[in-house]
Amino acid sequence: MQGRSPKRLVLLGGGHAHVHVLQDMARAPLPDTQVVLITPFARQMYSGMVPGLVAGHYGVDQCAIALPPLAAAAGVAMVDGAATALDAAARVLTLADGSVAEYDLLSIDTGSVMDRDAIPGAREHGLFVRPIEHFVKLLGPLFDLAAKRVLDVVVIGGGAAGVELALALQFRLGCRGEEMARVALVTGGAAPLEGYPEGVKRRALRAMRDRRIAVFAEPCQAIEAGHVVLANGARLSCDAPVLAIGSSAPSWLVGSGLALDARGFISTGAGLQSVSHSDVFAVGDVASRLDAPHPRSGVYAVRAGPPLAANLRAVLGGSKPLPHQPPVRTLNLISCGEKHAIVSWGGWSAEGGWAWWWKDRIDRAFIDKYSKPRPAATRVTPAA
Repeated sequence: MQGRSPKRLVLLGGGHAHVHVLQDMARAPLPDTQVVLITPFARQMYSGMVPGLVAGHYGVDQCAIALPPLAAAAGVAMVDGAATALDAAARVLTLADGSVAEYDLLSIDTGSVMDRDAIPGAREHGLFVRPIEHFVKLLGPLFDLAAKRVLDVVVIGGGAAGVELALALQFRLGCRGEEMARVALVTGGAAPLEGYPEGVKRRALRAMRDRRIAVFAEPCQAIEAGHVVLANGARLSCDAPVLAIGSSAPSWLVGSGLALDARGFISTGAGLQSVSHSDVFAVGDVASRLDAPHPRSGVYAVRAGPPLAANLRAVLGGSKPLPHQPPVRTLNLISCGEKHAIVSWGGWSAEGGWAWWWKDRIDRAFIDKYSKPRPAATRVTPAA
């Protein structure tokens, strides 16, 4: 008698939540399930440590989780690839090389995408923070150039990533007591850190003022060779425009058949499932939860790992997924270049070297947690 075919689970992207899913499967393999991880990168760069990497506090390997050991420990096959199309009705994913991956269950955790044409000239002249792997490779040449002459660096983006990178670059390029760069921050129109408590905003503005970072609360209209053009007509000298703008939805979601929100991100419910297709899960920057206080916060991508692993296991076993309720308040830590950070919880905020030490402990613990995979237990195979 022929046994039933194993179910096919595809993990698309090596994001923070999928890192936890791999570890979970290493501890307890999924019965009667073939699992494939599809990702263009062999490691997951932890975004929370990138400002520290830029500032010179960490090496690249200290900020990354190697995916092959995790996949091997979990008995998961790895495919080097990226999605270019999805047919959710047919359960078929198309990859950049033209190959296809069929699935019974799909989990998407691909991280952020930046629209390279959102600002005229950005594609030709900009240094995009995402994908982080590409950005990290650009840092060496940037620092080498700064060692030869004073650079004008303009960070574009007034969120936490932009503020942290402006402070990190200023510290890295001036930590030897010599001015190697003039750093400016262009926020896009609002004050830096819009949506953060007022105390955090004041502390961040003071940190940038003390470190002589010029802040322009203006949209960036265009990027040219040697200049950044603001909406008010001002032209800022710029040798290195660093783009930390908000993320955009991947273009391949268009036409996928999945329910998307107004900006094109996958609409998900409390169980992290697509609201239109129960066989698709999505977390992180590719997903949008209308029931969450901050539907697209990266904080939730890290915390979604355990409930995602549990719900994938439940659905594969024939059970219903359990709701995951993101916390209303979260601990936020913003690094300030040197070993100094701003911490906030709700409306309370403080800052100091102790806050950076706290952030450093949390970040290192996250990397260490997923950097020592254990071999998978004996796998359960389909009955013959």
